Amino acid sequence: MQSNSAKDDSDEMEIIPSEHNGTVHDTKNEDSGDIHRAEENQKSNIDPNLYLYDDDLETRPHISTFISSIANYENTIPAATDPDAKPAAPSARMGTLIGVFLPCIQNIFGVILFIRLTWVVGTAGAVCGFLIVLTCCCVTMLTAISMSAIATNGVVPAGGSYFMISRSLGPEFGGAVGMLFYTGTTLAAAMYIVGAVEIVLTYMAPWASIFGDFTKDADAMYNNFRVYGTLLLIVMGLIVFVGVKFVNKFATVALACVILSIIAVYVGIFDNMHGNEKLYMCVLGKRLLKDIPLDNCTKEDSFMRDIYCPGGKCDEYFLANNVTKVKGIKGLASGVFYDNIWPSFLEKGQFIAYGKNAIDIENTNGQSYNQIMADITTSFTLLIGIFFPSVTGIMAGSNRSGDLADAQKSIPIGTICAILTTSTVYLSSVMFFAGTVDNLLLRDKFGQSIGGKLVVANIAWPNQWVILIGSFLSTLGAGLQSLTGAPRLLQAIARDEIIPFLAPFAKSSSRGEPTRALLLTIVICQCGILLGNVDLLAPLLSMFFLMCYGFVNLACAVQTLLRTPNWRPRFKFYHWSLSLIGLTLCISVMIMTSWYFALIAMGMAIIIYKYIEYRGAEKEWGDGIRGMALTAARYSLLRLEEGPPHTKNWRPQILVLSKLNDNLLPKYRKIFSFATQLKAGKGLTICVSVIKGDHTKITNKAVDAKSTLRKYMTDEKVKGFCDVLVSQQIGEGLSSVIQTIGLGGMKPNTVIIGWPYSWRQEGRNSWKTFIQTVRTVAACHMALMVPKGINFYPESSHKIGGNIDIWWIVHDGGLLMLLPFLLKQHRTWRNCKLRIFTVAQIEDNSIQMKKDLKTFLYHLRIEADVEVVEMNNSDISAYTYERTLMMEQRNQMLRALGLNKKENSKVDSQNDEKRNSIDLDGPENADTPETTSNKDESTEKADGDFKSSVKPDEFNVRRMHTAIKLNEVIVEKSQDAQLVIMNLPGPPREVRAERESNYMEFLEVLTEGLEKVLMVRGGGREVITIYS
Repeated sequence: MQSNSAKDDSDEMEIIPSEHNGTVHDTKNEDSGDIHRAEENQKSNIDPNLYLYDDDLETRPHISTFISSIANYENTIPAATDPDAKPAAPSARMGTLIGVFLPCIQNIFGVILFIRLTWVVGTAGAVCGFLIVLTCCCVTMLTAISMSAIATNGVVPAGGSYFMISRSLGPEFGGAVGMLFYTGTTLAAAMYIVGAVEIVLTYMAPWASIFGDFTKDADAMYNNFRVYGTLLLIVMGLIVFVGVKFVNKFATVALACVILSIIAVYVGIFDNMHGNEKLYMCVLGKRLLKDIPLDNCTKEDSFMRDIYCPGGKCDEYFLANNVTKVKGIKGLASGVFYDNIWPSFLEKGQFIAYGKNAIDIENTNGQSYNQIMADITTSFTLLIGIFFPSVTGIMAGSNRSGDLADAQKSIPIGTICAILTTSTVYLSSVMFFAGTVDNLLLRDKFGQSIGGKLVVANIAWPNQWVILIGSFLSTLGAGLQSLTGAPRLLQAIARDEIIPFLAPFAKSSSRGEPTRALLLTIVICQCGILLGNVDLLAPLLSMFFLMCYGFVNLACAVQTLLRTPNWRPRFKFYHWSLSLIGLTLCISVMIMTSWYFALIAMGMAIIIYKYIEYRGAEKEWGDGIRGMALTAARYSLLRLEEGPPHTKNWRPQILVLSKLNDNLLPKYRKIFSFATQLKAGKGLTICVSVIKGDHTKITNKAVDAKSTLRKYMTDEKVKGFCDVLVSQQIGEGLSSVIQTIGLGGMKPNTVIIGWPYSWRQEGRNSWKTFIQTVRTVAACHMALMVPKGINFYPESSHKIGGNIDIWWIVHDGGLLMLLPFLLKQHRTWRNCKLRIFTVAQIEDNSIQMKKDLKTFLYHLRIEADVEVVEMNNSDISAYTYERTLMMEQRNQMLRALGLNKKENSKVDSQNDEKRNSIDLDGPENADTPETTSNKDESTEKADGDFKSSVKPDEFNVRRMHTAIKLNEVIVEKSQDAQLVIMNLPGPPREVRAERESNYMEFLEVLTEGLEKVLMVRGGGREVITIYS
C-alpha cells in the first residue's frame, strides 16, 4: 500500500519491457529486461500462486507467517518467585481444577467461617441468616458472571480486577479501582492476622494474655490482639520478604487445612445427630452465664450466692429465676432448629437471653455479674458487612490467567463452580448450625459460657483441635497470600504511571522483590491491626471489595451497551441487566452495612479518579445545557486527538464516496444499506459526493445534491453526516475530501468506494480516478472497502442465510476478521455462518497452519469454519497467456488511439470542450470516442503493430496466473456464498496507464463468476486483538 517508503515506491514497479509493448514505449524502460531478471532473483521465494500480492508481502505478511508467530503467545505478569531459587523447568499449563477452582476455594473460605458464622446464625436466625449469606453470594455470583465476560474477551494478564477495569473503563477508573483493590487486600491481611491471634488467644492459649483476664474486659482482649497482631505482622512480613518460596508452598498446606476442616465440621454435624454431652451451659432464668463451673451451677451453691448476693443483698433477677444446665449441642434430631428461626438482634450492653422480653435482656441495675452481654449493636445490615469478606476471593482465578492452559474456558467454569460450591457450604452451614446448636451458645461470640471454646470446633469430628489448628494455619496462609499479592498489585499500578506519587513504589529490589511496596503494605496493615477487632475490620474491607465488584459490573454493562467491535466475550451467559443488578446490589449493601465506611471508600475512589483526570485533562464548565453539551463535545474531541485509538477501541469510522448520475442522484443506493449494516460497530458515517464544475456557478446543484444525499441516508437509516464538494477535477476533489474530512479524533478511518464498472469502455477511463483514490486512501493510512456487485447486496430490511466467506491471503491489520463480525451484528447477516479460507504455500505445513488459525480465531472469540487451500505450483496455462495477450493488445490499441487524439487535438478543440463536461464516471481528462474514421485507422495501426509481438510480458503473465488460479479456487469454494470478502491487492506503484489498466484487468479476472464481492485493504495498523 502507499504507506511504504519512497524508496519502495520508486523500485520495481517501473517495469514493462519495451520489446513486448509494440512500437510505442518510454525510453526509460529500455533496460527493463535486466531489471526484470534482478526482480525475479529478489522474489524467487514468492509462491507463483500469490505473485499478484508480491508488493504487499514486503509490509504485510502472508497468513502462514503471521499465524505461526501469533498462535503461541505469552502475556502475563510474573507471579511471586523466590529470587534465590534455581530456574524451574517450564511447568505444564494448569487446568480448571488446579488453576482456578481450588485457588478460589482457598481465597473464599476464610476466618469468618470458623469464628463468626455461628454467631451470625444465632443473632440473625435461620431465615435472616440465610438471606444474609444469599445476598452476599448473589453479589459475588453476578460479579463473577460480569468478570467471566470480561476475562473471556481476550487474554487477561495477571492483575485481576485492576487490569480488567483499567483496560475496560480507562485509566481513571482503573487507577481508582486498583487502589481500592490494593487497600482491600491489605486490610484483608490485617483481618486475617487479627483473626489468627483471636483463635490462639481465645481458644488455644488464653494464658498468654498480657493484659489480664480479657473475658472480663473487652479492652484488654483487643489490646492483646493489637500487640500480638503487630508481632505476627512483623514475622509474616519478614517471611514474605525473605521466603516467597515458602509462601507459595504454604498455600497448598493452607488449602488442605481449609478442606479438611470443613469436612470435619460436616462429619461432626451428622455424628452429633442426637447431640453430645461435651458442652453444657449455665443459664440463670433465660440469661446466659459465663465463668461458672458446672458443678457450681445451682442456685443454692455458695459460689453463685457470692456472685449475686454481695453484702447479703441478692440481685432481684437472681431471686426470681432458677439456675439450670442446658446442653449446648443438641443435634439435628432435637428440633432446636425451630428455636433458631427468628432473629435476636441486640443493642450493645444488653444481655444474651432466650426471647425478647425486656426483663430478660435489659440491664436495669447496671450490674452485669457473670452474665454475657452483647459487645456491639447488631442489625441485619451490619451482619452483611461482617460476613461479606467470607465470599470475597473470586478474582483468584483471573489472577492466574497466564498460567492456565485455556483461560477463556477455565476462568468462567472454575470461578462460578467455586462460588456455587462455597455458597452451598455457607447456606447449608446456616441451616445445620441452626438445627444443631442451642440459640444461646450460637450467640456466645467468644464461647465464654463453655470455658472459652470455639463452637464450630466442638461440633467437628473427631475433636476440636482439628478445627483449631486447621483454621489457624489456613488463616495464616490467607494472610501471607494477601501480604504477597498486595505489594505486587501496588507495583503494577505504579508502573502504569497513572498516579505519579506512586512512582517510587514501581522499583524492585536487586532480588526482584517489590520491597518498597511491601513496606507501605505493612504500614497500612498495621493501621488495620490497631483497630484490633475483626468486627470493625470486616465491614471496612467489605467496602473496598464491594467497590471493586461494583466497577467490574459497571465495566461489563458499559461494554455490553456500547457494543464496541472488540467486545466479543467467549462466555455468552451474561447480560447488561445482570451487571446493573450486581452494581445496584453492591452499592445497596455498602450503604446498608455502614454508610460512613461507604463514604470513605467512595471518597477515596472519587479523589483518585479526579486526580488522574486532572493530570490529563482541563476541566471546563459551560453555562446552560447547550453550553455544557458544546463544552463536553469540545473536551471529548480534544481528548480524542491526543493519539490514535487503542486497537480494542478501533471501529470503522466510515467515509462513503457516492457517485452521482446525470440527475445528481446517488448511482448505487445499496452502498448506503451496506454502510448501515456495518454500523453495528457504532462508528461514525460521512457520505460525500463530488461534482465537477465551478462552485460559484453550480451552487444550487450542490445544495440539491446534498439534500438528495441526505434523503437517501435517511431512507436507509444511515446515521451520520453528508456533504457535496464541487471541484474542477473529480480526482482532485476526491483526494481533498479524503485528506480533510472529519474533525480531530473523529476523522474517518475507512473509505467505501464503488467499483468502476465502465472502466473498459473507450473514453470512460474511470479506473484512473479509482486507482488515484486507492492511492490517496493508502497514503492517508486509511482502510478501503470496494464492494463489487453492490446491486446484489441485501436490503437492510431483509434477513439472509448462508455463508460469508473470507479469503485471507495477506495480513494487513485484521480488518478481514473484523468486518464479517460487524456485519453479523446486523439483523440482515445475523444468520450467516463465517468460513475462513487461506492459501498454503508449497513449503507450509497446512495441517499445522489450520490448527494455528483455529487457535487464533478462538482467542479472537470469533466462531468460523477454517479451511486451508493447498494450491499446487502448476505450469502457466495457455489460457493465461491468451488472457495476458488480450490485455496487452487492448493497451496497445488504447495507446495508439491516444496518440492519434493528440495529433488531432487542434482540429477537435470544440469537441474537447464538450468532452470536459461533467463526467462522474471518469478521471479529470476523460477521453471520448473519436470519429469513426480516426478510430478505424488507429485500430488498424494498433493491430499491425501488435502482430510483431507474440510473447506477452512475463511480469504480466505471472500476475494473470495468480488471478486466474485464485479465481478458480474461490469460485469452486465460494460460488454460492452470500458474500465473498478478500484482500484487495495493492495498486501499481508506477503511475503509468498500461500498468494501471493491467491492474484493473487483474482485479476483474480475480472476481469473475462471483456475484457479491467485498475487496478490502487495511490501513496499515492492527484493528483487532486477542487481548482484553
